[in-house]
Amino acid sequence: MKNIFMVVKNISSVGGINRVVSNLCYLLAKDYKITIISCTTLEESPAFEMPIGVCLIHFKKLYPDFCTKSFLDKLKFSYRFNKLLPKDSQNFVIVHQLLFPFFKAKNTTYIRLYHGNFETGFKKYLHKSPLLPPRIRLFDTLVILSSKQIHLFSKLHPHIKVIPNFLNDLPNTTTNHTQKVVLSVGRFSEEKGFLRLIDIWFIVNKNPHLKEWKLHLIGDGELKEKIVAKIHSLELEDSIILKPFTKNIQEEYLQASIYALSSHYEAFPMVLLESGSYALPSVSFDVPNGPSEIIQEKSGFKIPDKDLQGFALKLQLLMEDKLLREKMGEEAREIVLERFSKKAIKPKWQEALNI
Repeated sequence: MKNIFMVVKNISSVGGINRVVSNLCYLLAKDYKITIISCTTLEESPAFEMPIGVCLIHFKKLYPDFCTKSFLDKLKFSYRFNKLLPKDSQNFVIVHQLLFPFFKAKNTTYIRLYHGNFETGFKKYLHKSPLLPPRIRLFDTLVILSSKQIHLFSKLHPHIKVIPNFLNDLPNTTTNHTQKVVLSVGRFSEEKGFLRLIDIWFIVNKNPHLKEWKLHLIGDGELKEKIVAKIHSLELEDSIILKPFTKNIQEEYLQASIYALSSHYEAFPMVLLESGSYALPSVSFDVPNGPSEIIQEKSGFKIPDKDLQGFALKLQLLMEDKLLREKMGEEAREIVLERFSKKAIKPKWQEALNI
C-alpha cells in the first residue's frame, strides 16, 4: 500500500488546519497508509477524530531539540524527516506547515497544501524573505483552495492544483429555523471581525420586533477581553452570548437559524460549509476569495466589505422571514452536497496523487 505522510505543527490545537487534516485522513485512509507528523507535540491527542489505522508520530518526542528558527534548523528537520520514510514503497508527503523538502527521498512526492490567502499570507513574507519563493519551488506540487488565487500563486510555483476544502459527511439532521439565534464561530482574533459583528448587532438590536433574538459567538482567543468589554459598553450582555470552542459543534448549529461571517479576510472558510450542511443561510462580508465561492445568490447574502448597515439590514431580513431562512438554508445545503462533499472532492485528490 502507498504511504501518505501529513506534516502539521501541532495536531492537538483546535483550528481549521487540523480539521482539514482530519477530513483528509477520512477521505484517503481506505487507499493509503497514513501517518501524521506532529512537529511540536510530545504526546498530546489530536484535536479532531481520526480514522482507525492512522499513525501519529510526535516529532519533538523523537528529537527534543527540534526547532525551525534558523536555516540550519530547517535543513536538519528535512534530513531527519526523510529518515522516517519507507525506502521500499511509494510515498506522498502532504505538508500543511513548517517543512521544506531541502532533501528529497526516492519514490517520494512532496506536496504543499496551502491553507491561507495569498494577499494576507504569502505576500507579506515575500519582501522579508527573498528565499521563500525558491523554497516553495522545492515542492513537486502546490495545492491551493481557490481558483481565484491561481494567478497569484503561479508566480511562486509552476505546478498548481486547486482543491477546495470539503466536509466528510453531511449531517442527517438540519436546523428547523425556529430558533431565534444568529451564530458565528471562530478564533477571537483581529482578522475574524467579531468586534465589527458586535457593532452590527447593536444596529440589529435597536429593532423592537427582534429583541428576542440572540447572537451566539463560539470561540476563544486574544481579543476575548476586548470583545467582552465592547459587549458591556454597548449594553448587549442580554443578547450576545459567548461560548468556548466545543467538539460537539453540531448542537450549536442546530440551535441557530442564521450564520454570520464578519471576517476581514478569509482563505476558504470551513464554517460556511459546516453551517450550510445544517441548512443555515449565511450573511457574510464579500471579502476576497472564500465567501464568494461558497455563498450563492439563493443561499445567503454577500455584503460589500465594511458596509455594517447593509449587513445589519440583511440579517434583519432573514430574522423576520422564516420562509426565506428555510429556502436559503436548503439551497446552502445543496451547494455543499454538490460541490464540497467527499464525493465531489475525492476525484481531485486522486488526480493530485496520480492514482
